[in-house]
Amino acid sequence: MAVTEKVSKNKAVARKRRHFRLRKKIVGTPERPRLVVTRSNRHMFVQVVDDTVGHTLASASTLEADLRGTDGTKVEKARKVGEKIAERAKDAGIEAVVFDRGGNKYHGRVAAVAEGAREAGLTL
Repeated sequence: MAVTEKVSKNKAVARKRRHFRLRKKIVGTPERPRLVVTRSNRHMFVQVVDDTVGHTLASASTLEADLRGTDGTKVEKARKVGEKIAERAKDAGIEAVVFDRGGNKYHGRVAAVAEGAREAGLTL
């Protein structure tokens, strides 16, 4: 096994461990659903989930046509995704959410999603 393969596997395992630790504490309710952030190397995916029934109430990602065509850094696109999810959540009647960073560090693109959602009026 190559050294880089071992390091990336350890990073993935550590992220899963952090996410599991978070999910023990964070639960989305109908009054305050969970804002789930999934981060890949190129894209950001965000969902608002009610865990009591297991339904996704709103979602947004950088794969959408209006965000995919825009220029800018990944952090700027992540902020736009945060603004878009806040707009869609408000349309669904959601004012406040619990932020689930998915085991990722609250830094860079993950923080940009949260800041974009806050700027658009969503309470985290």
